[in-house]
Amino acid sequence: MGSAIIFWILATIAVVTAAMTVLNRNPVRGALMLVAHMLTLAVMYLTLSAQFVAAVQVIVYAGAIMVLVLFTIMLLNLGVTGGGIRSRGAGFVLAVIGALTLTLAMVGGSVWRHGLAPMKATAESLERGGTAQAIGYALYDPELPWLFPFEVISLLLLSAIVGALVLTRRRSE
Repeated sequence: MGSAIIFWILATIAVVTAAMTVLNRNPVRGALMLVAHMLTLAVMYLTLSAQFVAAVQVIVYAGAIMVLVLFTIMLLNLGVTGGGIRSRGAGFVLAVIGALTLTLAMVGGSVWRHGLAPMKATAESLERGGTAQAIGYALYDPELPWLFPFEVISLLLLSAIVGALVLTRRRSE
């Protein structure tokens, strides 16, 4: 019961920070809300005993990728266009209330009809599931089907880097 409460608190924070990312008119504040969202996801991974994935989420996404996003925002010189979300009066309030009511009805109906599913994981599977050793075995074990997609993604990222270099070289000439 306690883990379900923690999940719903984290899920609420994740939804709010994701909405603030999209709705914020200031790009820097939107990027910072995205950082908060990614940190919330990392905490969710920690509650699932996936320590390695949580660390990668913080280091790679909340750290490196967001530094690149903020650097791009500064390079493009996107000016401040406003102070954040501007309410549109009664219509905005009614839309928020309607969206919350619809969300609560869908979630409540699903829980009422199906109930909360019990976790099928054991303590042993949770302990070995989120470690770097378990992820390494899963990625590089020739008996499992994950090595080829992993290599294809690395080639895709390499081609994206080469494409970015070609595009920047054309603009600098």
